[in-house]
Amino acid sequence: MNFRQIKFWQWALIVIALLAALDWVIQRPDPKTRELNDALSKQASQKLNDYPYKFHVIRVEGKTAVMSTPRNFDSPAFRMLGVLYPNINVKDANNPAFIAVERLLGQVQDEAKDIVLAQPGISDLRWELDKNWLRRQGIEVPDK
Repeated sequence: MNFRQIKFWQWALIVIALLAALDWVIQRPDPKTRELNDALSKQASQKLNDYPYKFHVIRVEGKTAVMSTPRNFDSPAFRMLGVLYPNINVKDANNPAFIAVERLLGQVQDEAKDIVLAQPGISDLRWELDKNWLRRQGIEVPDK
């Protein structure tokens, strides 16, 4: 094969394919993480499956599962709920609709946690803010 005959766009396509493959290899979860995410998807209720944010295990550290969450002290729930439910006034903590979606978020997050903690070899769980998801939704996230 003569490499000089390959056109620029073909080289660009090859580079993009290689970068995509490299990204997949780097971000591919370990077997235990895949196992926990599989259990989470199979045991989830319809309410959890239908929820617009997909909770997942990011990694396992010993007996601790590290799970993604769209909220914490740095990024309160009202920010992401305002994006997911734009018709609800999330600035009014007494708004019944806001209270309902906030309660739903807590319920599905608890369900996800309970499913993961019920798996063999997992005795603790830690939440980690899903900054990438929040940024994709247009929500500003502190860099700390």
